[in-house]
Amino acid sequence: MVSILIVEDEHNIRAVLTEILEDEGYAVASVPNGLEALVFLQEHRPQLILLDLGMPVMTGWEFCEQQQRDPALADIPVVVMSATPHLDQTAAALHAADCLDKPIELNALLGMVEQYCADPAM
Repeated sequence: MVSILIVEDEHNIRAVLTEILEDEGYAVASVPNGLEALVFLQEHRPQLILLDLGMPVMTGWEFCEQQQRDPALADIPVVVMSATPHLDQTAAALHAADCLDKPIELNALLGMVEQYCADPAM
């Protein structure tokens, strides 16, 4: 079972986040944009979505809008990741569970993931 879905267009960031979280014992999947995330979510239900906001094909904003419209997906917690100023306000407007400023601080990432994914063995 996938416990975390990373939605990030930058390959290197996806790879590093995946490696860090897998090393912590989490099952991780990653996709490069919001559209692929929606396709993934048709068959998988992660405990947490880590979502970049600025992506091609479908942005994080567009993804959140689609996710909130689907009752089967709306309750999956989303943590938005961005270097956008006032990210906390953006996260609230998107009904995201939380936010992480980029560049991502490792302890903040791990603390947030632990908060939403209580059992890394899942």
